[in-house]
Amino acid sequence: MSFQEVALLLDGPSGSLEARYQNNPQATGLALLCHPNPAQGGSMLNKVVSTLQRAARDANYSTLRFNYRGVGASAGAHCLNEGEVDDAEAALAWLCAQHPGLPVTLLGFSFGGYVAASLTARLAAQGQSVQHLVLVAPAVSRLPVGLEFLPHTRLTLIQPECDEVIEAEQVYAWSADLKGDHELLKVAECGHFFHGKLVELKELVLPRL
Repeated sequence: MSFQEVALLLDGPSGSLEARYQNNPQATGLALLCHPNPAQGGSMLNKVVSTLQRAARDANYSTLRFNYRGVGASAGAHCLNEGEVDDAEAALAWLCAQHPGLPVTLLGFSFGGYVAASLTARLAAQGQSVQHLVLVAPAVSRLPVGLEFLPHTRLTLIQPECDEVIEAEQVYAWSADLKGDHELLKVAECGHFFHGKLVELKELVLPRL
């Protein structure tokens, strides 16, 4: 059965947030998707984010993707820091209110990886659990040293080996310094935006959700 995304405006900390929500009445989990750097044209319509949304949809999740403050129809101005994490927290609260009790997966691409990881750590500090964190070519240089998640949060890292935006070796080093088990997947002959590799990306993500 196919469920369509619907356009929404959600309440955010700096005003309304433009979003797209796909409600699966039989959902087994929730997926919040965080997009790349808004100062470089990133939005919820980014093709990598769209691919991740389709993977979550096909895994029987209800999904929500949204534009950070100052992007598209979202109110406010770019922060490029904790402000976008605040936006993600508000979007996740809305999604969880629609489906109380379902486990949460956060998926972030590039700058969105910083947002998703930061939100997961923030929730962990509050004793709230994220079931699965999926980071695709994440902007790990923005993350603080010693970032910690709850032990039962699964972490999947997907890094293009030929990334021209995020230094792959920096992601590998960040992965090596992490406490706890996680999965690091290296995508050969692949650049940051997964040109010609979106099908492969979906095939990596879908069975892990």
